[in-house]
Amino acid sequence: MAKGMDSHGAIREYLLIGLRFDRVEEGYVDSFTGDPALRAVVGAEPAPDPADLARQAQRLLDELPGVEDLEPQRADYLAAHLRALACAGRKFAGEDVGFVQEVHDYFDVDIVKGNPDAYREAHRKLDEALGGTGPLAERMQAYRSGEEIPPERLEECIHAFSSALRDRVRADFPLPDTETIDYEIVTDKPWSGFNYYEGDYRSTVAVNADLKQQMSGLPRLVAHESYPGHHTEHCRKEAGLVAREGQTEQTIFLVNTPQCLMAEGLADLALYAAIGPEWGAWATEIYADLGLRFDGERAVAISQASAELADVRQDAALMLHDERRDVDEVVAFLQRWQLTSDARARQSLRFLSSPLWRAYTSTYVEGYRLLRAWLDARPAEVSLTERFGRLLDEPLVPSALRAA
Repeated sequence: MAKGMDSHGAIREYLLIGLRFDRVEEGYVDSFTGDPALRAVVGAEPAPDPADLARQAQRLLDELPGVEDLEPQRADYLAAHLRALACAGRKFAGEDVGFVQEVHDYFDVDIVKGNPDAYREAHRKLDEALGGTGPLAERMQAYRSGEEIPPERLEECIHAFSSALRDRVRADFPLPDTETIDYEIVTDKPWSGFNYYEGDYRSTVAVNADLKQQMSGLPRLVAHESYPGHHTEHCRKEAGLVAREGQTEQTIFLVNTPQCLMAEGLADLALYAAIGPEWGAWATEIYADLGLRFDGERAVAISQASAELADVRQDAALMLHDERRDVDEVVAFLQRWQLTSDARARQSLRFLSSPLWRAYTSTYVEGYRLLRAWLDARPAEVSLTERFGRLLDEPLVPSALRAA
């Protein structure tokens, strides 16, 4: 960075570095809604060297304190993301970065393995909520099978929940009149759902039919991807931070950066923020309108107990990449604690094994934990809606929430 560069120049350089990573690994830029000329600049350059990208990110990080017209919150945001990009460049260049360090540099968070005693307690709660007799894993799998949405009804159910959530969310968090979402059903993906934000308040949300979507999971999935989750956050930040305040660093969304942990934590809390912890009765009514029977009270009890097993996924990633355990051992671990089938455990392993996505599971585990604690620690005079609105509207990073 040239001496005396202002905030505009520093942010332009940050955007260029981020766009260059998409030429190293396609998909690293999850979305870019900024100046098309920057994409053209990067497209005309020689193929980037990952080690050089790491140096570019580190150099800009080192020089950020000298950018005098950059507000502290924006400087903190850029610094956290440049640390993530510097780590990514080193990894792409072949440097051996330990998995725990990788997660720390990417997501601004430290991870440790979970407590098996907590998993046993979660199993006890599931046993009570499921009822019946026989092995818990078999009862859990029978419950999941009984909750599968018929494939021919999936799209109809998605639109019903999207419409109901959209009406509720727009009352609390106004959105541009032009905002819209297109839904599509896909297969052969390592995830259950994905939001592709296209800019101008438009998203395409893909839902993976391979995972046999379940009635208790669909309201959370739609809230996560759409209202008031990813789509809502993108729209609010585009309208506020970008269009109103000119924070163009928010026009790029990069995989394996702190903004992912914040976004996934926010999205995993979307149904809680929009409907509340007792969402079962609300979902029961929507399913009833579709002619489908759903035991919302039981679903809430099972979902709450299952949430206490979230760390199992992160433990599996640590076993695989930090402890170098055998794949079959990790699959058996997932089956035991998540009470799932071999096939579903191996589907989870696809995500954990992906070079691009292997650390990403921590965004869900640690993102939910950090953001839920921050929401619950709000002052008495601050409503949940008001506190959640800050997540939608402000450029927060994990370290800022921990400091608060």
